[in-house]
Amino acid sequence: MAILNAVSQWAIPVFIFIVLVFAAWRRINVFDTFVEGGKEGFTIAVQLIPILVAMLVALAIFRESGAFDLLVGIIRPATETVGIPSDVLPLAIMRPISGSGALGMTAELMQRFGPDSLQGLIASTMQGSTDTTFYILTVYFGSVGIRRARYALTVGLLSDLAGFITAVIICKLMFA
Repeated sequence: MAILNAVSQWAIPVFIFIVLVFAAWRRINVFDTFVEGGKEGFTIAVQLIPILVAMLVALAIFRESGAFDLLVGIIRPATETVGIPSDVLPLAIMRPISGSGALGMTAELMQRFGPDSLQGLIASTMQGSTDTTFYILTVYFGSVGIRRARYALTVGLLSDLAGFITAVIICKLMFA
């Protein structure tokens, strides 16, 4: 454990030192390159603001309209039939949509059932094995101007589903 702590404390300073040495060796002006990169990053961030606002508004409408609860109610009988705890189902639906929303639901599950409960363990495993597919598509595709995602959404949601099912199976096998 002490080795991991030492590596984690020195990883970033060593990486920066290696970059500076490499830049000096290649005769690259590091400060000008850094400033140019900062300008590009700021421009991309400003371009993403309308896309992020649109995504957050759509998410708020989805939750506040009751559509989220309706969707959970429709899926719940099928998931309970196959033995998936119904308490983690809202998290499975929220996770591809919003990372912060999913984190809030995970915290709520932890407070209600405890971190060592099956629900808490499944929620924790889901946080690590799934991703915020809609956020990723919005930010990454929006930053490079991709308008048609083609199969990326389908593949992302299928991978989230696989992560959810795997989290449930592993946690039930290991902890139930």
